Amino acid sequence: MTGPGALHWIRPDDPPDAFPDPQRALHEPDGLLAVGGDLSPERLLAAYRRGIFPWYEAGQPILWWSPDPRAVLLPDEIKVSTSLRKTLRSRDVDVTFDRAFADVMSGCAAPRARQRGTWLTPDMQRAYARLHELGYAHSVEVWEDGSLAGGLYGVALGRVFFGESMFSRLRDASKVALVHLVAETRARGLELIDCQVQSQHLASLGSRAIPRREFLSLIAGLCDEDRPGSWRRTSGTTKPLRRDRTTP
Repeated sequence: MTGPGALHWIRPDDPPDAFPDPQRALHEPDGLLAVGGDLSPERLLAAYRRGIFPWYEAGQPILWWSPDPRAVLLPDEIKVSTSLRKTLRSRDVDVTFDRAFADVMSGCAAPRARQRGTWLTPDMQRAYARLHELGYAHSVEVWEDGSLAGGLYGVALGRVFFGESMFSRLRDASKVALVHLVAETRARGLELIDCQVQSQHLASLGSRAIPRREFLSLIAGLCDEDRPGSWRRTSGTTKPLRRDRTTP
């Protein structure tokens, strides 16, 4: 492994904010910054405020990442394709917030095609469940005929939603969840959705990659005020969205 600095090791008894400057993260693998520590709420929140998140597989120590570039979605830049707009208009589904956080995490943890195992270890699931109890982690659920069809979860700090994972058991269910998340972030005054690493799927929905330095500067000004609390409510059957200036 090579990079601008040596890999930093964190002991479980180190202060929660004992992270090095994210600019010291390795180039290969991209964004690997530190190893060790724990998944306490205090350390997780300190990490997110610094643009750092945990990602590791079972049997590995906790790995902390801050990739460069960083994928972000500005709520006003969401792209809703013609086919997705048709789905939003025609499919009789219900969308809720914070109603089934553990079930959404289980859905995200389920094995997927061409993927062995899961990075959402039991320890990770317990850690984010605790953040949910504290009012920092939130889920969006998409239901069809009373069954969970898809959803997503992440962490809200100040005016940033740090997206973690999404899943679908029904075509476009995770996209429906994201569209409703965007509407919710607008209503709550959030200004940025962190998507972590860019992908073709995320790019098709309007995300873009920005330099890590720019991302860190953005969140420094947006994570200045915590507003923990439940987002639990029912948005009801999906309705057509207004056409945004960025929507094709």
